[in-house]
Amino acid sequence: MTYLKKILFLALLCSFTTIFIACDDDEEVVVETTLYDKLGGTKLVADPANPGTMIESGRLGLRSVVDSTIFVIVGEGKILQYFTPLLTEVGAGNTTGLARLSKNLTDFFCVGTGAKNFAYGGLNMKDAHDPAKNNRMALKVNNADMDIFIQSVVKGAQQNNVPADLIGEVGKVLESLRADVVQR
Repeated sequence: MTYLKKILFLALLCSFTTIFIACDDDEEVVVETTLYDKLGGTKLVADPANPGTMIESGRLGLRSVVDSTIFVIVGEGKILQYFTPLLTEVGAGNTTGLARLSKNLTDFFCVGTGAKNFAYGGLNMKDAHDPAKNNRMALKVNNADMDIFIQSVVKGAQQNNVPADLIGEVGKVLESLRADVVQR
């Protein structure tokens, strides 16, 4: 072996040794658990709404909470005034807007809780809640009605047996949006 090849060989050997030592199995790797992981994560399960398809457990759980929340809002009637365009469509037998609302809210919650496999493609929160920029919104939201919405999400989560500590974490995510959602 030539002198240059020996030096190159020793340099590579030292590099691999350093990498091997640095990657010692005794080192603890810290993996952050997201709220999405706590809500079911990426484990694939059967999707009861779409037979024969699979869905991430976290997404299924969040979609179930979203859909339950929509029923709480409709059932209690306290903030229906914001959903006049949607209610008019549903009353006429058109549920496409309702399906889109469920999907957008589910996407939003997935992303907001740390899911990596989904994207929220809807309007930003400020524009989504401004009737001048979103014809799906009948009125600007006030603080009291934001509180009612958060309470509705809590009830929807409770109906789906989400543990109280996780409901609190979801509540923090929602509360962080108050400045953009509340516009009157």
